[in-house]
Amino acid sequence: MQPAPRQQPLPPPRHIAVIMDGNGRWAKARSLPRIAGHRRGAEAVRATVTACREIGVGYLTLYAFSSENWKRPAAEVGDLMGLLRHYLQSELEELDRNGIRVRFIGERGRLSADLVALIVNAEARTMCHQAMTLVLAVNYGSHDEIVRACRRVAREVAAGRLQPDAIDEATIAANLDTADIPPPDLIVRTSGEQRLSNFLLWQAAYSEFLFVDTLWPDFGRAQLEEAIHEFHRRERRYGATSD
Repeated sequence: MQPAPRQQPLPPPRHIAVIMDGNGRWAKARSLPRIAGHRRGAEAVRATVTACREIGVGYLTLYAFSSENWKRPAAEVGDLMGLLRHYLQSELEELDRNGIRVRFIGERGRLSADLVALIVNAEARTMCHQAMTLVLAVNYGSHDEIVRACRRVAREVAAGRLQPDAIDEATIAANLDTADIPPPDLIVRTSGEQRLSNFLLWQAAYSEFLFVDTLWPDFGRAQLEEAIHEFHRRERRYGATSD
């Protein structure tokens, strides 16, 4: 008897987006300062980026700092910005070596000049890479992104380069921060919370959502593979059929 043919593994989602939540709770459970949770969360970022590249995920978007996070205590905001600087300074060489393109979405006007310079350098240095695209959402809020897109479209109309009746979904999408990035197939939120928190609202129209109890600092390859396995159990209809 011939052995049964080995089943080929299903391809991973092309684009996974993650709302990284639970750093503070992770630290509190261990009687540690919040910055300890954020530092451990940065290690989880490194592990998840590596796992996505090895598994074959094309795009990984991480919600690093929301436009609402400025409301946190100034010391914590400073710690988060410092961690972002450290990540760009310490990880860029490895990202570059592994062929990972780095992209940022979000409004940069409120970021410090030195951080913007690091962002611009990271994007320029890796812009031709094709192994994977790492998208970092920094000072990002979906409402703000859509408002900025509408302003760009309005300026085109005011200049006479675009007729109002010609505006469609593609027009708006082309003016979003994610214009050259496919919409996420899977959005994962850690820590058990079940909301989008102003993240990729336009792009998430037909995404699959997965809310896991794992706190972000404890998230790694095993949890990523479980999320992908759950994704493959879903039937994506895009509104075409219903039960």
